Amino acid sequence: MKAFVFHGPGQSAWEEVSDPAIKEPTDAVVRVAAVTICGTDLHILRGDVPEVPPGTVLGHEAVGEIVEIGSDVRSVRPGDRVLVSCIISCGRCRFCREQRYGQCRGGGGWILGHLIDGTQAEYVRVPHADLSVHPLPGTLADRDAVLLADIFPTAYEVGVLNGRVRPGDTVAVVGAGPVGLAAVATARLFSPERIIAVDLVPARLEAARRFGADAVADVHEAPAQLVADLTDGLGADVVIEAVGVPESFELCTRMVRPGGRVAGVGVHGRPVTLHLEDLWSKDVTLTTGLVDTHSTPALLRMAAAGRLPTAQLVTHTFPLSRMEEAYDVFGRAGESAALKVVLGGKQHEVAVAAA
Repeated sequence: MKAFVFHGPGQSAWEEVSDPAIKEPTDAVVRVAAVTICGTDLHILRGDVPEVPPGTVLGHEAVGEIVEIGSDVRSVRPGDRVLVSCIISCGRCRFCREQRYGQCRGGGGWILGHLIDGTQAEYVRVPHADLSVHPLPGTLADRDAVLLADIFPTAYEVGVLNGRVRPGDTVAVVGAGPVGLAAVATARLFSPERIIAVDLVPARLEAARRFGADAVADVHEAPAQLVADLTDGLGADVVIEAVGVPESFELCTRMVRPGGRVAGVGVHGRPVTLHLEDLWSKDVTLTTGLVDTHSTPALLRMAAAGRLPTAQLVTHTFPLSRMEEAYDVFGRAGESAALKVVLGGKQHEVAVAAA
């Protein structure tokens, strides 16, 4: 089969590799129908995630069809159309019992495209399939469903839920890339007073308005002052950091009010300065996290009901065979205006019986 293989920082290729096979009785093999590229994949290619070994197939999000299952798999069968979660769950360890699947100690967590071969391929082996794939509603298109593998659960859980967004809050989202936009959309579920989006790309700020931001600010034009002006000098109740660079993190700590919450979502590849000389007396809560995907079933139901703006996030589509071109477009998002790039994926046809 063909797959997108990481060969070291700055080195990758769409090339021939061996087909995956069942290794454990809890495994499933999925024929990939649609995948997407994550900002984390770009971090890997830049060398920011050094534990990824050369020779690894990248990718941790996919929609596809079950083609083979191990003898212990009970929840799916060959022919089922499924979402492959970015997080693998053994279901037995302490953390999985607490629904903290991202911290799984039983061979799960974020392993696809990280510690084992991932989804940017024609086929993928999924460990612990009973808890790590989700049967898909027939009404949900591949290109919409694949965004529920990582982007929306990450924004919702690590940003909105960790930040404890409440009705009447002022929420600032720093970074209007795919995760930041999903944070804007899912924060609206909690009826905040206002949402302010911050970015340096005008097209992304316009997208943030479409996703429900009440105000937007260019990062170079004093966004902390805008937040102060809109909150009588207090600052935001919740600030969601969705970039993953030191400058954006420090901006977030300047925008939060006393007693407020900063929810770190971005993947950081460099050390960040924590200005405790300013923060120690402000009662600020800082959270970080790897997504657990415990919200995926609920988000799938919302997406199937048309309650999430998944289609608006997809700006570019490619066949799987054009993976390298898709990476180039996604990696130059400032120039290409790419939000989310989807490879493969056709509108799932649904037969409707005559009344």
